[in-house]
Formats: sequence, C-alpha cells, structure tokens
Amino acid sequence: MADPSNSKKPLTEVEHIKRESRYLRGTLTESLRDPLTGGLASSDTHLVKMHGIYQQDHRDLREERQRQKLEPLYSFMARIRLPGGVCTPAQYLALDGIARKYGNGTLRLTTRQTFQVHGVLKRNLAAAVKDMHQVLLDSIAACGDVNRNVMCNPNPYLSALHAEAYAWSKRLSEHLLPRTRAYHEIFLGEERVAGGDTAADVEPMYGPTYLPRKFKIALAIPPENDVDVYANDLGFVAIAENGNLAGFDVLVGGGMGTTHGDKKTYPRLADVIGFCTPEELLPVAEAVLTVQRDFGDRTNRKHARLKYTIDDRGLPWFVAQVNARLARPLAPARPFQMEGRGDRYGWVEGTDRRWHRTLFVLSGRIHDEEGRTLMSALRTIAHVHDGDFRVTANQNLMIANVGKDARDRVDEILRRHGVGETERASGLRLNALSCVALPTCPLAMAESERYLPALLARLEGVTRDAGLEDEPITLRMTGCPNGCARPFLAEIGLVGKNLGRYNLYLGASPGGDRLNQLVAENLDEAAILATLTPLIQRFARERHAGERFGDFVVRAGILASRTEA
Repeated sequence: MADPSNSKKPLTEVEHIKRESRYLRGTLTESLRDPLTGGLASSDTHLVKMHGIYQQDHRDLREERQRQKLEPLYSFMARIRLPGGVCTPAQYLALDGIARKYGNGTLRLTTRQTFQVHGVLKRNLAAAVKDMHQVLLDSIAACGDVNRNVMCNPNPYLSALHAEAYAWSKRLSEHLLPRTRAYHEIFLGEERVAGGDTAADVEPMYGPTYLPRKFKIALAIPPENDVDVYANDLGFVAIAENGNLAGFDVLVGGGMGTTHGDKKTYPRLADVIGFCTPEELLPVAEAVLTVQRDFGDRTNRKHARLKYTIDDRGLPWFVAQVNARLARPLAPARPFQMEGRGDRYGWVEGTDRRWHRTLFVLSGRIHDEEGRTLMSALRTIAHVHDGDFRVTANQNLMIANVGKDARDRVDEILRRHGVGETERASGLRLNALSCVALPTCPLAMAESERYLPALLARLEGVTRDAGLEDEPITLRMTGCPNGCARPFLAEIGLVGKNLGRYNLYLGASPGGDRLNQLVAENLDEAAILATLTPLIQRFARERHAGERFGDFVVRAGILASRTEA
C-alpha cells in the first residue's frame, strides 16, 4: 500500500537507487572489482549499507590527500548481525582474526550489542565476509533501510524469562531479514538463480524499496532497561506472571536522531500501545514494520523515521493501522517499571550455576595498549573458553557461561594482561558511552571516542572533590546529533556541534523513560567544566537520599532556570 499523501512529492535519491538496484545488487560486483579506485560508485555506497557495510575515509588525512591530488583514503567498516549480542568463542576468534588480518587491528563494541570491524580495504572485503560466513556470522541488514540488529538483555542465563526473551530476539532477527540473495552473490560467490528477481519471490515483506529509513527493535526485561527500549522504533517489554513469560508490552516510535538547528527533527521516546502474547510477537513486529513501509516519508530522509509517521498522523491512527493487520487487536498494556540501565561488573552467577563476568571496555574499543592488552587477553580466553561472549548495550563485553572451576583461569589471564580492575574506575567512567566519530565517521562534526578519556579524567577530578567518585552518573558523548550513543537519554549528554565544541543536555531519568533537555550550546571544554562543576557540587550538597543526578537536576529546577535564561 503506497501513501497517497506522498504520491505527488519527489522521492529522495536513495529511494530511486533502491528501486533500481535489483534488490540491493546495483553495480556492487563491478564496483568491488574496479582496481582504479579504493571506493565504490556513488549509488553503491548507499546499497552496501544494506549489507551491513559502510564506506568511509580517513578524515585526518583528507585535506593532505586533496593537496596531493589523491582520492580519499577509503576503507570499509563491517557491522555484524548479532541478535542479543551473543557469539561463540569460535566466532569471536574469527572476528579477532578478521580485524588483525584485514582491518585496523581493533574490534569495536557498539551500542546495539554487536561488533564492528574498521579499516577493511575494498580488495579485502569479500575475504572478510567469507571468513565471517565460515563461522555462521554475517553482516546482512546491520545497516541501511531495514530492521537492524535486534537487542535484548545480554544474559539469558539470569532466569528462564531472560532465556525466552533472548530466543525471541533471535526469531525476530530471522523473521525480519531481507530475503534477497544479493549479499551471498556479491560477497560469497553464490550463483544467481534465474527468475529470482520479482518482489513476490525476493522481498514479500519489504518490497523493492525496503523501508523509508532504518528501523530498530529492542526487547527489555524489567526492572532493567539496559537496552534503552524507549529509544527504539519498536520495543517489547517482557511481562512476567508467576515467573513465567506472559507476553510483551508493545512500544513504538522511539528514535534519537536529530539535526542541529532544524526544529522539525527531534529525539522521541517510544509510546506504549498495548500487550501481545509471545505467539503474537512476530505478527505484531511485521504489522508495525509494514505500516511504516507503507506510510513512512520517502520524500525527506530527515523525516523518514517511524517517530515522524506517528507524530504526523497521530498515535490512535497508527494503532488502528497496526490492529487492522493483526488477527486480533492488541490487548491493553500491563504495568511495568524500569529502574536502571547500567551493567553489573564482575562475576554474576546464573540460574544454571554457571558464571558470567562483565568487563568494562571504554567506548567499546577492544585493542592492545601499553599495560592493558585487552585484545590479546580475550583471544587467549577464547581459545580455552567453553561458554560464549556477550556484548552489552553499554559497549561492554561479558565472558559468559563459565564453569565455577574455570573462573580462576579467566581471572588469571585477565590479570596477566592488565585487564579487569573495574573497581578502580569511577562511577562516571563506568557509565560513559561514546560513538566512533572522527576520524572515520563521515557525519562527525566533533571528536567523541578519541576525546572522551581526556574529558572523563577532568570530570572525575570534579566528582572526586565532591565526594561522588562512585556515583553512577550516565554521560554519553556523540560527534554529531544522529544519536548513536543515545546522548539524549543521558543524565549528561554532549553532542558535537563543531571541532572542540558541544551542546550540553541534562536531566534524563535513570530508567531511560525521560529525555534530557538542552541547557547550553557550542561549549568548549572550559565551558563544559565551568557549567558542570557547580552543578555537581550542588548535587553533592543538596541531593535526597538515593537521588540520581538526572532526577536532581529536574527537582532542583535547574532545567527551567537555564531554559528561561
């Protein structure tokens, strides 16, 4: 069903590219074989995202290469499809090998619970994908205008409820995958099937133009909102009765991306619209996705997310559209409460008497550095580990499903490599996230991952002097307003505006159900410290027992006074 309100407006360039791509094939095969450039044809840079791969260039070297009349130093980032963030030791070793053989020698844990490999040259892309395929990994639909990596609490061994939710995250990921075989043909050498180029045969759910924009799903298990379920286009909150999974509350319309200076773009929290049984979860997901497919804005990519479809037409209209596609309407939502979003570091015992250790990984970057050889440590553990690895939505890594007798061996390996002393990190550091930003992200306006350690060190001095060194204040930094590290749901959010300058947001809730607010624009480091220092000092003096920083900022009227100013 096409949206008649958009029928007379010109479609975006990307819509034409998708329609003419023959289900994401385009000229990717020819682009990848072209030896005269390290990049792809312009149209193919959009299509390759749908296969989980981004073309990037080294922005630190861009101007110098221009002066030398050289093309940008192109490379590619591959993002893995990993529902629930779970991988086996063999899969982890394959990713480690790909990163060292074809990439920049590091792995990146993302805020959507998966791995990214950066720095892959065009001539090595197919080989990297084949190495993933050998261990049953792929990057299909990890980016682009499709449903992306499905998130879930990373530890299914905490309870039977967690295990069921994780199983549904895997089913969701498989159910909403594109059906085109383009990925297998382009990167794995699969032969094209004759006649397999019609919508009925290839994309019965997405159609030839897929979705208007990216689509994100998360499953949460109260009272922990570690996946930031309100930030997703579609969220499912597990509802338990007598310890068993009764079903899921359904949330729609969340999204973080915005554009500086454009008031028509904004972050938005998802709305709760009803309840479904476990058996209804897949039909509900498909109904929500196809309503967005049919009515999302394909004429303006900045206005193409589900949140704008809902706000333009109204939530009652949207719910009616979803219910019309279901065998029976959604039931009334059931109550739930979210209390926190942080990871539990160190060892935690699961219901099966197995153990799980969460490691703090600043900005999710797995690499070796002097005194802390994390990448080598994890490689060593993977060779002897009989459990699995789990990526958290907070960019950390869990060594999971460890037998009691093997705990000491894991700890010894970590100690030998200078890893795992999380008790020495501040509460601020343990709750900080950042996006990659410069030098590889083409959208970055400011530093993020590379700058975060320096800023944290300065702010830790402030919290230490205020007696708040262990206080779990969430700080999230991004190099642009697209919101990959979900900065608009942080107690302290810093969003890049220009090199060395950031917009400051304050006041999100600990449970992730309240957005923060803009309090100051275009701040350099000195201004950030000058703004935050007195607020942190006042928080230390005036907070109520157990009160979190974001709640204090709201209660004390700091947001209102700054907005008026």
